[in-house]
Amino acid sequence: MITVTEVTATAGALKRLSDEGVSIWLDDLSRKRIESGNLAELIDTKNVVGVTTNPSIFQAAIGSGEGYEQQLADLAVRRVTVEEAVRMMTTADVRAAADILRPVYDATGGRDGRVSIEVDPRLAHNTEATIAEAKQLAWLVDRSNVMIKIPATKAGLPAITEVIGEGISVNVTLIFSLERYREVMDAYLAGLEKAKAAGIDLATIHSVASFFVSRVDSEIDKRLTAIGTDEALALKGKAALANARLAYEAYEEVFSGDRWTGLTGAKANKQRPLWASTGVKDPSYKDTLYVDELVAPGTVNTMPEATLNATADHGDIHGDTVTGGYAQARADLDAVERLGISYDVVVKQLEDEGVAKFEVAWQDLLDAVAKSLNSKGVDGE
Repeated sequence: MITVTEVTATAGALKRLSDEGVSIWLDDLSRKRIESGNLAELIDTKNVVGVTTNPSIFQAAIGSGEGYEQQLADLAVRRVTVEEAVRMMTTADVRAAADILRPVYDATGGRDGRVSIEVDPRLAHNTEATIAEAKQLAWLVDRSNVMIKIPATKAGLPAITEVIGEGISVNVTLIFSLERYREVMDAYLAGLEKAKAAGIDLATIHSVASFFVSRVDSEIDKRLTAIGTDEALALKGKAALANARLAYEAYEEVFSGDRWTGLTGAKANKQRPLWASTGVKDPSYKDTLYVDELVAPGTVNTMPEATLNATADHGDIHGDTVTGGYAQARADLDAVERLGISYDVVVKQLEDEGVAKFEVAWQDLLDAVAKSLNSKGVDGE
């Protein structure tokens, strides 16, 4: 039994974060988390108002087998394919989480209470297949508070426009570069214009743009360490925050421009920036770095549970830490570039690696499920 005192103590920094206009989403989901009541508890006690998933998260959850035994047995009896089994399990979890978060969705007018599920990462460079998969996932989950995750690859951009144009809410994922982020916002606006022309109520369409943070530091810090000069080492831990802050500057610009103004009369919703990959990978950095230093109104921070707990315990939430830092952010990225570290090369590498990592995780998940189905005497092919 959780006491009021315990709730107050753990939620202090998280409440301050929410009060600053940051929506806290959990970057994790599993059958155990749903059925144990843990997800509902995090909503009640730690200001969690949404959930994100990705292939790696599902690989860890379903690959363990915990909580999925009965469904796997039933699927084996039905002799379903491995891919069908995976989709039935993942969409079942997303549907259940969406039901748990439905009161949040209703209370916020659809802004929060969202659960995201990603298209097959192997389709990241296939526009038409991504569109078809996104529509299928929306149909399979069949909950108005689902968000379909589409990667921000070149092929993903027209898919974003098409899916938004169909009235489906989208979480655009794997954004690393400022240029690509502007293209994502453009694709979203084009989708809203398409939906408006089709007579779809724009108030029902929501979107977030998942801008990845810690991976930028991981890659640039590695290159700075290799250079090894005092100037280079002094820049470690600065690039990711600089990149994210300049992304927010771009967001403010786009969603105050003429094109956006033309959609506000139709009650369109802004595509909020979502800070993703916020778990700190360098143990020498404070474990709440990418929470404390990315506080800005109208954003989402999706956190792994360890980061959520760390923020609840010792997060330093002291107002907006983004909008006053644009000049310094530009200076930091310029300084990195002057040392011979190409921003364009780094962000392209991170996008390619991000897609590849999710493809590997998805294949690992398929292999694990195939093994489970086969162990029950079913071919699974």
